[in-house]
Amino acid sequence: MSSIPAKTLADRIEDLLPQTQCTKCGYPACRPYAEAVADASANYNQCPPGGAEGVARLAGLLGKPAIPLNPVNGLERARPVAVIDETLCIGCTLCIQACPVDAIVGAAKQMHTVVNSLCTGCDLCVAPCPVDCIAMVDVTPGRTGWDAWSQEQADAARERHQFRIARLRREKEENDARLAAKAAAKLKAVEAEALLSPEEKAAAERKRAIIQAAMERARLKKEQMAAQAAGATGMGDVSRSVQKQIEEINQKLEQQKDPQ
Repeated sequence: MSSIPAKTLADRIEDLLPQTQCTKCGYPACRPYAEAVADASANYNQCPPGGAEGVARLAGLLGKPAIPLNPVNGLERARPVAVIDETLCIGCTLCIQACPVDAIVGAAKQMHTVVNSLCTGCDLCVAPCPVDCIAMVDVTPGRTGWDAWSQEQADAARERHQFRIARLRREKEENDARLAAKAAAKLKAVEAEALLSPEEKAAAERKRAIIQAAMERARLKKEQMAAQAAGATGMGDVSRSVQKQIEEINQKLEQQKDPQ
């Protein structure tokens, strides 16, 4: 029967953080901040979303006095949620990439929207937006810090953040595997071509030349047809008098070419 490992100090500190993953503490997420507090490389008053209550909780755990929140990291405030002006959204996906808890849904070149119940109010989606269509709106007026948040919300946010990290890692591994397979296939093709006899290499070169020539002919034909269509359209747009002038000029040019 396996035993549950005892929680480290960093684990217990992380349990007391609101898990907004806002980076205002100066660290990329709540877990790295918890580890920094545990090894005393960061102070325990650097979490604005936790506010004064959060500092008091950490102080109690660490056996230290409660101190004011460090204003360098931000101020305690009501909990906001991100709101996207869907009439301005261009579907760039930068906000989706920035959201640490996957609270924004949408697709490339499609309108995005925020799932309010999942948003932690971290603000991280605001700065990357190239059209300034994201606003942070307070949803807990009069309630700040832990009074505006709950342990259930914190636990859910941490779970979503961990899921996102695992998803991004998996996607990177899959992409790396695809690139490796593509490189291996290219190397194999190069090695196979190196084993060809001079006659086979010459035949392969002729085949490539024929294909390239055919593609070039198709391109030129397409351009010619497009030019003819444009010319026909242009003639249809001018008046009869202008057409007559064009015809006279063309006749003069023909006579100059063939004076007889």
